[in-house]
Amino acid sequence: MTNPRNISILDYSYPLPEKRIAHYPLPERDASKLLIYRDGKITSDIYRNIATHLPENSLLIFNNTKVIEARLLFQKPTGGVVEIFCLEPDEQYPDITTAMLQKEKVQWKCLVGGASKWKKGQLLEKTIIDGAVQIKLQAGYIEKKDGRFTIELSWSPSFMSFAELLHHAGAVPLPPYIKRMPEHSDKERYQTVYAKEKGSVAAPTAGLHFTNQIFSHLKEKRIQADFVILHVGAATFKPVKSETMQEHEMHAEWTDVSKTAIERILNNLDNTIIAVGTTSLRTIESLYWLGVKCRHEPLAVSHESIQLEQWEAYELAEKNVPVKEALQGLLRWMDANKLERLVAKTKILIAPGYQFRIVKGLVTNFHQPQSTLLLVVAAFIGKEWRKVYDYALQHDFRFLSYGDGSLLWHAMAATGTQ
Repeated sequence: MTNPRNISILDYSYPLPEKRIAHYPLPERDASKLLIYRDGKITSDIYRNIATHLPENSLLIFNNTKVIEARLLFQKPTGGVVEIFCLEPDEQYPDITTAMLQKEKVQWKCLVGGASKWKKGQLLEKTIIDGAVQIKLQAGYIEKKDGRFTIELSWSPSFMSFAELLHHAGAVPLPPYIKRMPEHSDKERYQTVYAKEKGSVAAPTAGLHFTNQIFSHLKEKRIQADFVILHVGAATFKPVKSETMQEHEMHAEWTDVSKTAIERILNNLDNTIIAVGTTSLRTIESLYWLGVKCRHEPLAVSHESIQLEQWEAYELAEKNVPVKEALQGLLRWMDANKLERLVAKTKILIAPGYQFRIVKGLVTNFHQPQSTLLLVVAAFIGKEWRKVYDYALQHDFRFLSYGDGSLLWHAMAATGTQ
């Protein structure tokens, strides 16, 4: 497996006209176009018919994270507006779920707009009235480090959890390329129909096209579905600014995967495993590498701080551990630590040169030029990514989060190799 440290991000660019960016979803989720790529050939359909393009007994893995209303607006005494974008909890919390359940106050790492005259220690205050609910909210600036602010948010009534507070006080964090204010409809449409665990600041957008009707079609064809969690951070969708990937830092994102989901993946290695979204793909592939770590150094891996670093997959590749053994090692490690769920952080960077271990098919939207998400696509189907994107541009596909999508098959899907 080739390490992609020296990849130039300029080689992964393409012209994306503003008019091709979808600023609103289609009225029907499953009416979005679906590009199908396999063995160099491209066809198209709509998502409603996706089951007809999947083999029987395949396994689809979805990310059932739920987008939080992460944007909070405050007005300074001088009249200026401060926008707080809650990115991730402070390190004092063991995971996102714990932080979301905090009551009365919480510390969160944030991006802050309009903070030029917000002094350290100064409190911003606002009162929120949402129907019969009235909340008093304060924000205190604690410190700034690496471009991120640590903000302490406190509120009353104190019995309310942070998740409940955001639901009443926050706004949906639409990506910056959707150049409009969030609307009431976005609370539903910028969320998958199966979203469950709150913690993301951006939607796993490939899943936005799926409906209960599609799930019924999958079931009729004996196609299995299971769920993992990767709480999506804003950094995932940001264009790469450095010349090469060596200088680009991937931010850690929380994953949460049940023991039963890992067992199902293990039991379906001989079938076709398909990731719905790049976040699901990164989670599934991270399971393999975490399994390699647990198999070789089980005592050195703490369940309180288990993490996959940015380049670790490429460094561990020389161990050449079969997929089955890696997943079995991960399950043994979980048993030894009495864990029913694997809660870990991953910084995995998947780019051309990466060798996929588990995933054979990928359902995904069309991504920004010079982004880590486009690198995932290029790693998955090779140089053919340009052919796919050219086809989508020439055939009026809609791009980015609210746009159309694709079903991409990796070469190993045809050979059946692991």
